[in-house]
Amino acid sequence: MTTPGAGPPRRPLSQKLLRLLGWSAFVVLGSAGSWFVWMGWDQTYWVDSTTGLEHGPYRVWQVITCGITLLAVAVWTSRGRYWPTVLLLPPSFTAAWSVTASEDTTGLWMVGAIMVGFGSTLGTLIILGITRFGLKKPAETPA
Repeated sequence: MTTPGAGPPRRPLSQKLLRLLGWSAFVVLGSAGSWFVWMGWDQTYWVDSTTGLEHGPYRVWQVITCGITLLAVAVWTSRGRYWPTVLLLPPSFTAAWSVTASEDTTGLWMVGAIMVGFGSTLGTLIILGITRFGLKKPAETPA
């Protein structure tokens, strides 16, 4: 028997913890996976036959699809109850990027890692701000 006005039954702590771990895994695997699936495998440069200039290693479509994947992960996560887990996106994407970039022999991969970390943090915070605070449903006006 429930007490009137008590509200819906609360979920057990173990269920909440499982959901939190699930959302955390979604963000970490989604963001790291977006690097490895779209860009991490391509380390080759190519020469433009018209200009003779070397380009690469990433094609435009790779960068766009990686960005769309990260955007989808960030928006989907930011809208839910476990929105703080979206803050795992920048470190997991940066760590995934660092795995392939650390093979660089010039020693500049750490500068790149800082730039990737800063950019992904800034992007995540912008998406979080828009989805959590910018897209509020308008309050219904009484008739």
